[in-house]
Amino acid sequence: MLVPALVKTKSGETVFSLTANDFLLTDNGVPQTLHLETDADSQPLALVVIVETGGQGARHLPDYGNLGAELDAVIGDVRHLVAVVSFDSKPRIAQDFTDNTDAAAKTIATLTEGDQGAAILEALEFGIDLLRDVPPRYRRAVLLVTETADSGSETSLDDAVRLVSDTNTAIYSFGFSTTKEAVQHEASKLPRPGGTPYGKEPHGAGGCMSLDPDADPDAHGNRRVQALDCMSDLLPPLRLVRMAFIAAKDGLKRNVPESVAQLTGGEYFAITNAATLKRSLLTVSNDVPNYYLLSFRPESPSAGLHTLGLTLKNRPELQLKARSTYWLDAEASVEP
Repeated sequence: MLVPALVKTKSGETVFSLTANDFLLTDNGVPQTLHLETDADSQPLALVVIVETGGQGARHLPDYGNLGAELDAVIGDVRHLVAVVSFDSKPRIAQDFTDNTDAAAKTIATLTEGDQGAAILEALEFGIDLLRDVPPRYRRAVLLVTETADSGSETSLDDAVRLVSDTNTAIYSFGFSTTKEAVQHEASKLPRPGGTPYGKEPHGAGGCMSLDPDADPDAHGNRRVQALDCMSDLLPPLRLVRMAFIAAKDGLKRNVPESVAQLTGGEYFAITNAATLKRSLLTVSNDVPNYYLLSFRPESPSAGLHTLGLTLKNRPELQLKARSTYWLDAEASVEP
């Protein structure tokens, strides 16, 4: 399993000097043994550029001219394949995989206005499926240019979380505002996940932190002991996974491009016009070759969603970005 990680100083400078021993990784709370893959930046790259042409995306089409230099910078001096996917209420291939970056840039510059839909999740599924057919030696990445709210996807949020987590694809998102974003935010507040194995809130009646003397008889009225016991109820691996799943779904409701970038360890940029898009692409071009590519073999390979916790040892002055989840299929969870 791969965990790309980007490390920067608080002033935004990339840090190059770390080793595998500088990182700590947990998988569903279980510490893992890490390895640092060398020369990852020299591996070939398969890139899918997904551009919204419908909904709010139609008014941004003039911003996509002359992106050839920025695409070249993102790819770097490696063998590469680039495909372009456009979408409104449905995704479609605008340019199949090619090693000609100029051809891909021209395709992006000449995309035409679609309908009023913005099926972001379906477009992501379409683009990631394209990448599944690329030879395994290729690194995989997506550039997603879209509004923040999905409109028209038939893909469920549950399936979307699995889709984004079930891939080693890094997603770099560029989002422009959606007029209904505020409504989406208020309508999809994160529900509290329940406080005990019985679905009760910690401080509610019968919850593990309630004042009911029978809530935790082992604590004998000591609230500190009760709090520790309650935490052990709240945060076993399955509870952590459930909380991560709920949080991921909530993020997709509020801001799809930002959420998928966070889940895959990519980056999210809010854009308003051609200038901000180009600046953001140049930031990505500096970051893509500078990821630490960490790998591990899961020590508890159970099927389903896994939560990852990657931290740095004793380096609070540094900022770290890495994927937060991955999905393990049942057939992959069995040791050979």
